[in-house]
Amino acid sequence: MKAVVYEAFSAPPQIRQLPDPTPEAHGVVVRVMATGVCRSDWHGWMGHDPDIRLPHVPGHELAGIVEAVGKDVKQWRVGDRVTVPFVGGCGSCPECYSGNHQVCDSQFQPGFTHWGSFAQYVGIHHADINLVALPETLDFATAASLGCRFVTSFRAVVDQGKASAGQWVAVHGCGGVGLSAIMIANAVGANVVAVDISAEKLQLAHELGAVATVNATDVADVAEAVIEVTRGGAHVSLDALGHPTTCFNSISNLRKRGKHVQVGLMLADHSTPAIPMSKVIANELEILGSHGMQAYRYGAMLDMIQTDKLSPEKLVGQRISLEQSIEALTSMDEFQGVGVTVVTEF
Repeated sequence: MKAVVYEAFSAPPQIRQLPDPTPEAHGVVVRVMATGVCRSDWHGWMGHDPDIRLPHVPGHELAGIVEAVGKDVKQWRVGDRVTVPFVGGCGSCPECYSGNHQVCDSQFQPGFTHWGSFAQYVGIHHADINLVALPETLDFATAASLGCRFVTSFRAVVDQGKASAGQWVAVHGCGGVGLSAIMIANAVGANVVAVDISAEKLQLAHELGAVATVNATDVADVAEAVIEVTRGGAHVSLDALGHPTTCFNSISNLRKRGKHVQVGLMLADHSTPAIPMSKVIANELEILGSHGMQAYRYGAMLDMIQTDKLSPEKLVGQRISLEQSIEALTSMDEFQGVGVTVVTEF
């Protein structure tokens, strides 16, 4: 198969011909029809993830067609249109038994724990637990864009933040994660304040449902600006970027008993950010994480897509080739385009 592979962290990836994967007894091989280019892939390439073993094929936001099926798989057949959460569960640990596959004790992640989807084929483990059937009406590029950013945002807004109609939700960072969160929070009836340093991204945030925007370069204090807009602070606030500054601002702009949800990854030098703990204590704030979403929860999200309450296709930006994914990946920390970049040519 043709794939993107790197043999050293931060070294230029190459297009190579690699052996096709074969399915585990409990797994499948998926022919990749589309895969997103995500900041998490950049973190992996930089060496920020201890699970990665070199040489490595990145990629974890994928959609495609089942190509081969392991002997113990019961629910899937060759030809099925599928996607998969970027965090997969084993199905047999205490967390999986409790329904929390996203924090499985033995979790796997394509593109991190094993070779990923910047390739023509990718192996997926424990298929009966982790695969998600795609509606025929959902194209592969849109389905791939759900894989990490959209589903993580859905869980962050709906399951972790429990945002509801009439509440104020602040979203710090309007990349793929943030724009997804804005669309989802708007769909459940919340009033959204979008925060970013890019006027172009804030304009798109407004088009996707944000009722107010804050350009962080134009205000002296981002948290105070959000508190003013929301007349007292956000009920739920998300750091959708993953930076000490956005994390601090997201906690600081909450009203009493508000919820901060950390969605953006905080790795390497950013892994231990300062937080306003005195405010957390005095105002009884909640600090929550959001790490993927279980396969069985996709149904609620897909139903909202099918009924046009959510339109993730609006978040798909550039559609590129596997060869172009190398530059898209390696330059991600320097420049991020508007929307989700998806590889659709292999």
